Amino acid sequence: QVQLVESGGGLVQAGGSLRLSCAASGRTFGTHAMGWFRQAPGQEREFVAAISWSLGSTYYADSVKGRFTISRDNAKNTVYLQMHSLKPGDTAVYYCAAASPFFPGSPGGSNWHLWGQGTQVAVSS
Repeated sequence: QVQLVESGGGLVQAGGSLRLSCAASGRTFGTHAMGWFRQAPGQEREFVAAISWSLGSTYYADSVKGRFTISRDNAKNTVYLQMHSLKPGDTAVYYCAAASPFFPGSPGGSNWHLWGQGTQVAVSS
């Protein structure tokens, strides 16, 4: 069975940067789209970013556009989330996920059926 393992979380100051990694084991990503979600304390899980398997097209929540960048290395079977200009509001547990099928018109509404365990990101002011 495929497993997703996140890493790279930690505590950073506002305005700082952090890069999260998500490594898949058991198989390659194949035709799956990959994405990141986050859940802040007391809040619902929300979509952050996604990247398609075909052309590597990227999709972002409005709250992170211009600050976060999702990318992937197919050879390493790893997806990344590069975060810049971090704000206290970015504090959350970040989850890596895989989707198949993936609908570009509704990234968050796609079939996100495989999830990692999450990694904590805390941004201090």
